[in-house]
Amino acid sequence: MPQPQGLRLAPVDYWERHLDPDLHIDRSLKGTVAGKVVLVTGGSSGIGLAAAHKFAEAGAVTIICGRDQDKLDEACKEAKDKGYQFIAYPADIADMADADRFVQLLIQNHGGVDFLINNAGRSIRRAIEGSYDRFHDFERTMQLNYFGCLRVTMGFLPGMVPSARATWSTSVPSACSPTRRVSRLTCASKSALDAWTRCASSEFADQGITFTTINMPLVRTPMIAPTKIYQNVPTLAPEEAADMIAQACIFKPVRIATRLGVTGQVMHALVPRVAQIVMNTSFRMFPDSSAAKGEKGAKPQLSPEAVAMQQMMRGIHF
Repeated sequence: MPQPQGLRLAPVDYWERHLDPDLHIDRSLKGTVAGKVVLVTGGSSGIGLAAAHKFAEAGAVTIICGRDQDKLDEACKEAKDKGYQFIAYPADIADMADADRFVQLLIQNHGGVDFLINNAGRSIRRAIEGSYDRFHDFERTMQLNYFGCLRVTMGFLPGMVPSARATWSTSVPSACSPTRRVSRLTCASKSALDAWTRCASSEFADQGITFTTINMPLVRTPMIAPTKIYQNVPTLAPEEAADMIAQACIFKPVRIATRLGVTGQVMHALVPRVAQIVMNTSFRMFPDSSAAKGEKGAKPQLSPEAVAMQQMMRGIHF
């Protein structure tokens, strides 16, 4: 006589309820970072500041850095008013010498870091056609978004390997959205960091060090404020972006991306010509910003097709 289904699965059910080692792992942010040293670059505003608040609330030793001392002071005051604290250091990681100084200072004062959030970045929204005589824009974005992040990460890695301290290197953002001309200048630098991260994650996979790349959608921060056209497209709040960073630290995925971003990557892999046509069409719908054209104060003009696309994509984050 066959054994009843419920009885046959009883040992498995008992294991899942009482013996599974995963039951004893704290999957909260507090259980992950409490007492650990977390560095958030570019942590004085926007996504970085929102993430820093989450880490500090969870009991982490939260270090933020930035170029503007006044913004750092304001961020520290905000944290103090909420009942916790940030440790702030002025640093310009786009300056290789200053990046080295900053890394050595943190090693000396804190013994290194357990979590590195590579958040600092530069974003320029300008088409390639408008950049023929602005090669310095590519140099500036590469200097901060790639070389700066790489310099800081490489500075901390030697101390992480022997002690198996873990770094979550998050690229924010590295997605190339078809409607974001920012990608024409910024995507190359973020893609360089993404490629290096993939190589590093494979090399250090057996040494207790993990890397996560976050293909961050558009987030409403001071960085995008000058581009008025972004007022009409779906964006995340900085706090929502910070949640994505927190999830990266807790669950250690290789990559975090939106469904739209994943769909775009699948299209590029399976039907690259179709993906190219779709991206080109949407690219032409959204013109360069007034700031990119040197026209201060001008209102962005959207085509009827662009307005229709915004309505159709409402609720979907680029």
